[in-house]
Amino acid sequence: MNTTPITVSIERTVDPERIAQATAWMQTGINLATTYPGFLGSGWVRAGTDSTTWHMLYRFADDAALLHWEQSPERAWWLQSGSPFMSQHRSERHTGIEGWFDEPTEVTVEHAGPAAAAVPPRWKQAVTIWLGFFPLNLLFTVFVTLLVPGWDTLPIVARVLLTTLCLTPVMTYVLLPGVTRMLRRWLTPTR
Repeated sequence: MNTTPITVSIERTVDPERIAQATAWMQTGINLATTYPGFLGSGWVRAGTDSTTWHMLYRFADDAALLHWEQSPERAWWLQSGSPFMSQHRSERHTGIEGWFDEPTEVTVEHAGPAAAAVPPRWKQAVTIWLGFFPLNLLFTVFVTLLVPGWDTLPIVARVLLTTLCLTPVMTYVLLPGVTRMLRRWLTPTR
């Protein structure tokens, strides 16, 4: 089971005659979710003043916390109470490496109209990961081979296990954020 935070993105359509009721309904769902362990936050936005498309995000600490919320009787009641005026069209879950390619959290004022931040294509994500991982793995292999006597005699499974245990945190918390920052313009070019 996944033990990293999970963000759920949901797109819903609202009956335009029941906007006030839908607004109260959305806030009720957020208020219910905040009482569950592992809840990390949520929010919702409308696509525009006259739009019937609404987007909701919520985040939980891990799979178990999310499952606890999603299978709760409170959530079932809440979803049922919104069914006369709200319909769900799409739901996405984001975990792991995808979070590195999210736009940074900063406020930007756009006067030319709304601009959606696109997630870079998978091949660009793969190139970015490789650009961080290859030199890190190469340096680690060279230094460990030189500094740890008998490293080459360890079974391959032990070497790979120790290598990944050491390099995964470095990649996750240090190298990948830096490489992503350096390549931001290439990953998500302005249109």
